[in-house]
Amino acid sequence: MDILKRIAEYRAQEERLRWEGTFAEYLEIVRRNPQVAQTAHARVYNMIKSAGVEETEDGRKIYKFFSREIFGLDRTIERLVEEYFHAAAMRLDVRKRILLLMGPVSGGKSTIVTLLKRGLEQYSRTDEGALYAIKGCPMHEEPLHLIPHALRPEVEKELGVKIEGDLCPHCQMRLETEYGGRVEDVLVERIFLSEAKRIGIGTFSPSDPKSQDIADLTGSIDFSTIMEYGSESDPRAYRFDGELNKANRGMMEFQEMLKCDEKFLWNLLSLTQEGNFKAGRFALISADELIVAHTNEAEYKAFIANKKNEALQSRIVVMPIPYNLRVSDEEKIYEKLIRQSDLGHVHIAPHALRAAAIFSILTRLKESKKQGMDLLKKMRLYDGEAVEGYRDADVEELRNEFPDEGMTGIDPRYVINRISSALIRRDTECINALDILRSLKEGFDQHPSITKEMREKYLNFIAIARQEYDELAKKEVQKAFVYSYEESAKTLLDNYLDNVEAYCNETKLRDPITGEEVEPDEKLMRSIEEQIGVSENAKKAFREEILIRISAYARKGKRFDYNSHERLREAIEKKLFADLKDVVKITTSSKVPDENQLKKINEVTKRLIDEHGYCPICANELLRYVGSLLNR
Repeated sequence: MDILKRIAEYRAQEERLRWEGTFAEYLEIVRRNPQVAQTAHARVYNMIKSAGVEETEDGRKIYKFFSREIFGLDRTIERLVEEYFHAAAMRLDVRKRILLLMGPVSGGKSTIVTLLKRGLEQYSRTDEGALYAIKGCPMHEEPLHLIPHALRPEVEKELGVKIEGDLCPHCQMRLETEYGGRVEDVLVERIFLSEAKRIGIGTFSPSDPKSQDIADLTGSIDFSTIMEYGSESDPRAYRFDGELNKANRGMMEFQEMLKCDEKFLWNLLSLTQEGNFKAGRFALISADELIVAHTNEAEYKAFIANKKNEALQSRIVVMPIPYNLRVSDEEKIYEKLIRQSDLGHVHIAPHALRAAAIFSILTRLKESKKQGMDLLKKMRLYDGEAVEGYRDADVEELRNEFPDEGMTGIDPRYVINRISSALIRRDTECINALDILRSLKEGFDQHPSITKEMREKYLNFIAIARQEYDELAKKEVQKAFVYSYEESAKTLLDNYLDNVEAYCNETKLRDPITGEEVEPDEKLMRSIEEQIGVSENAKKAFREEILIRISAYARKGKRFDYNSHERLREAIEKKLFADLKDVVKITTSSKVPDENQLKKINEVTKRLIDEHGYCPICANELLRYVGSLLNR
């Protein structure tokens, strides 16, 4: 009953949004809110902007409209919005271009288009995105087209709008026959964009060139009414039901555009440049719509190589959509795809998706010519990690080194398919990183595009991903073994900071037990600093850097804590883990644990389950695996 009640409420809300009135009444709406008469491109841009824009520290913009579904393509999305949608919304010449999303399979092209279509459907139901059309018009056209051309300049000035386009043949006839030329009486209604109802959103997909008809795009003659109306040029004898007709006021998705027969693309020449197209035996028909197409790189290269396509090529804005190159965002992509699949009930052990993501990202990166830079360092820098010896400027330099980076490599769908395969092989509903990496490796032989040379390269990347996982696994178990880990780390940090302060200020410390003054504990400080490779010569500079950071925090009224200095935190963790290594090794690898060891294992297993997201199956597997690693 609750479901039926919600359906009834939704229906009532839809009814409340509906509006119908005369053209005279519509003019008052435009006078109050000129935005209702905005172009399709402006509507799309305002829709994206209305979802919110976040500015990063380096001045880049993150558009929330896309960020909930598209991961790792912030720069690409920013370029798409600013260079195409924003410019087109301002009526610059770019709006007279087809937007062509070009990139590898499973890179997010279709997702971007789907988000735009669904977004327009919702946006047209808001006050900000409201739009109106001549009632009964098969193309849902802008009512301001009723205003004669001679009067438009002064009307535009009065209303603060720009009027482009002419009445469609159907509305021209109705204006004369039904309304006797009285534009003020023409009925206008509020419309809601809908792909399912073919209102303002169209989709064209190429099929067999021999059977596909141009009518799919531009509409067709209704032969059943020819006898009644006597002429093919009578609008009542024509079906204005092509995708270009129905997508008017919104957007049309041109799927795999470059697979189309040439005659289908010719109609786009006039539509993009002049805002109209030819259909039947009528004058040019006005249309205001955003055309978004997508294709892959191979087809695009073949298209531009053909000289016959030069006219259309000049009317296309190509937006490369590469694969994501950030490990953390790749994990989010897998999580999203898993949620959408039937794998939602499966427990995937922590770090399993990260191991797969590391492998995928390595296949997409290109070897830098920068000295000392390998793919692993590059991967970490792209993911926002600190790598000693490199700064933010180096990351930008790396990005600019290969503009086409990310256009090749393993796609997310392949990984999800291999996760499915790994699950089928297991008796339990839990899979770990080793299961996924093994499945990825086995899938190489079944992947048609992976050559023998690529296979060797990919096997090396699997090995690197495995090594990265091994480190994560050891760290996870060692962390779980530390009783009150945060407290232990804080105690060690405070002890280190006391000694560093005394060292830098050339003072002594007071022994808490004997009360006597003692020199700073050099052995303790070095045991921590050596964990992150701070040399004997560099220790003074490192300690002074820590002291400066503490002073800076104090001036801002903030407290320097365990997470305030990333490298120091890493050193503290490694020191704790190094001290515990032997305990972990003996406890996890003992085949017949004694009572004390068994108690410790149970405590650690419980901590892994309660605090780290493991289930009983993968927690025990992790302990056995780490035990074997530490015994090597």
